[in-house]
Amino acid sequence: MSTAAPPRSPRPAAEPVIVGEQPMRRPDTRSPRVMTRRAWWLLALNFLVPGSAQVLAGSRRLGRVGLTATLIMWVGVVVAAVAALVWPTLLFTLGTNAAALLAVQLVLLAYAVLWVVLTIDTLRLIRLVNLRPGARPLAATLAIVGLIVGSGGAVYAAQQLLAPAREAIASIFTNNAPPVPPSNGYYNFLLLGADSGLGRDSMRFDSISVVSVNAETGAVHITGIPRDLAYAPFADGPMHDRYPDGFEGHPSETCGWGPGINQLMNAVEICQPDDGKDIYPDAAANSSTPAVEATKDAAEGILGIQIPYYVFVDMKGFADIVDALGGVDITVQERLPEGGGPTYEGEPAEDWAIGWIEAGPQHMDGDTAQWYARSRYTTSDWDRMRRQRELQQAILAQANPANVLSRFQAVAAAGSDLVKTDIPDSMLGFLVQLGVKAKEQPVQTLELTPKGAGIDTDNPTPDEYAHVRDLIQQALYPPSPTPASEG
Repeated sequence: MSTAAPPRSPRPAAEPVIVGEQPMRRPDTRSPRVMTRRAWWLLALNFLVPGSAQVLAGSRRLGRVGLTATLIMWVGVVVAAVAALVWPTLLFTLGTNAAALLAVQLVLLAYAVLWVVLTIDTLRLIRLVNLRPGARPLAATLAIVGLIVGSGGAVYAAQQLLAPAREAIASIFTNNAPPVPPSNGYYNFLLLGADSGLGRDSMRFDSISVVSVNAETGAVHITGIPRDLAYAPFADGPMHDRYPDGFEGHPSETCGWGPGINQLMNAVEICQPDDGKDIYPDAAANSSTPAVEATKDAAEGILGIQIPYYVFVDMKGFADIVDALGGVDITVQERLPEGGGPTYEGEPAEDWAIGWIEAGPQHMDGDTAQWYARSRYTTSDWDRMRRQRELQQAILAQANPANVLSRFQAVAAAGSDLVKTDIPDSMLGFLVQLGVKAKEQPVQTLELTPKGAGIDTDNPTPDEYAHVRDLIQQALYPPSPTPASEG
């Protein structure tokens, strides 16, 4: 008798892999299609909202750290944007404060490191081996690209923008004194240019200007003072005590000087046994020098205005900042030679010139711009003053935000080697905001020359200096227009 086999019980159906309600956290790892789609989502989330990939699919604690940092960064961006619209002074103040820039730099570097950690963890979460073979290298490449754009952008901002700005501010603006209020509605700055190159054994001020900026409107007036202007009267101070009737020359075979205003370097520093420290004992403590302070007092006496601050530019490094800005555009009025000048009186420029700057529109690099500012043997000293003023204005026009940002490291490095000033660092934010207003208005100028101000630069009289002071008052405080009478 045969025995029938007992009937088999039906085999239970295979239990499906539970993806559940959290497909990001519990994906079907056996499906390359599912894992590949999940990888694209996690990579996009890691780039757009760092930390969100970990909250959905990994360590929620790490994700919360990433999301918090991301939220703080976005809040900071939004606050900065709102401040730029409603309270720009605060933004400019923080943006020109070395301590604030250091804090932002450290925050950006920390965020960059966190982004690296989150990206590496995201690569772990997407499980490259479970993706479609063709998607594996693409996913890894996208993760690296996102890391370079995100973390690299933060590092670039910290190291290439904030660090040079902070170092330049710290090296240039060394005066920590409280700022002085505007004088009769104006901030007045003595702008000095000198050239320590060309084999000179001393450095005198070749370019002397006074920049007056309206403290409310930003309107700018520049007064050019010829370097050879003689017998300058001094404002009250140690030089006025020594020269009550105006600056005089001192002939000497060993160390003398003439009556021109640029001879103050010799009279106050070079020919003094203590470099002028007994004349202006507080100059060094205030980030200045005795020669600068004497020139301030002379400019105040000439123009009849208070000049609390100076900015000194060394023409030897002038080419660096022009090159850092990508050059400047100048319309040259007359053909100018490049070179050190004639070796004997009457030598034609064609014999000693090493090159020429042709008349007409020119885009100048730093070396050409430097020769343009220096050239003096075929034109007058007043022409050279005009050219230097043209270069100053061309640099201001070229220094637009986009150009400065794209070349910021070079500009900051050139500026720290080029510029000295006693402007307090606490004034920077306000002055930057004032500078933005100034770029929107034309610059007025006055040259203290026979043609410009009607003054004899070689032998000016007290009446001519009084006329100059009247011209300055008229320029800074023009009379209000009289309303037209009705009827």
